[in-house]
Amino acid sequence: MNQQNTKFKSGFISIIGRPNVGKSTFLNRVIGQKIAIMSDKPQTTRNKVQGVLTQDSSQMIFIDTPGIHKPKHKLGDFMMKVAKNTLKEVDAILFMVNATEPIGAGDKMIMELLQDNKTPVFLIINKIDQIHPDEILAIIDSYKEEYDFAEIVPISALQGNNVDRLLSTIESYLPVGPQYYPADQVTDHPERFIISELIREKVLHVTREEIPHSIAVVIEQIKKEETKELINVSATIIVERDSQKGIVIGKRGALLKDIGTKARHDIEMLLGSKVFLELWVKVQKDWRNKSNQLRDYGFRDDEY
Repeated sequence: MNQQNTKFKSGFISIIGRPNVGKSTFLNRVIGQKIAIMSDKPQTTRNKVQGVLTQDSSQMIFIDTPGIHKPKHKLGDFMMKVAKNTLKEVDAILFMVNATEPIGAGDKMIMELLQDNKTPVFLIINKIDQIHPDEILAIIDSYKEEYDFAEIVPISALQGNNVDRLLSTIESYLPVGPQYYPADQVTDHPERFIISELIREKVLHVTREEIPHSIAVVIEQIKKEETKELINVSATIIVERDSQKGIVIGKRGALLKDIGTKARHDIEMLLGSKVFLELWVKVQKDWRNKSNQLRDYGFRDDEY
């Protein structure tokens, strides 16, 4: 065993689960930087997000997936396709569930999806900080009846409980392999993508329940001004209805200004530079059902 540990291990790990079980929170906890957007509304993640964790003995490449759900529009079909495709060529699958909720139809649908899978599947019971420790055994037993998991690990992604143990367990399943990414790289997404996600996250936070997931963010320009040590970022927030445009802008532009202030702070952290952020809001009716607009906004089938 010790001899094997002297060899570097690497592999790809898919994170799958119902919407809002904490997949993005877990990814951000492990990587230590904000690369996946977090919201208390379901269906925040749309594209697979690769987070890279490089340690002395291994490199783990995590793939976050859209929450598995029944699609209601073309965007939903795209998200389901992405989720299923990530399961095909990975070394381990983390099936994440919420400790505070009983097994639901969505969980059963995912376990059915995994039945013929040859990849080791770990059951990750998240949010254990929200339940009494005595409840964990009953939760484990209820899932064991449904599926034969390679490993079962209860964690709190938010507080970090047991996350190190989970990482050690994942590493033990990985094959000996190369370091795919430089040690200081934490994601394979371009900065443009992450910036658009950070802005979208702030729209969700600031508008609360008033705006469903009918928004997209398109980065129009990222331009560095050498003389001022400043990066100019201009972006358009796409909504589906005129009423949503009014909500996002807010009274006398107050909400849009709040979105811009919060997003600028995160973008400056990401880029390590002062940022001038300019935001516009545009209505594109029913964009989630139009293939050409989905492609324009970054949801491209051929990239997945």
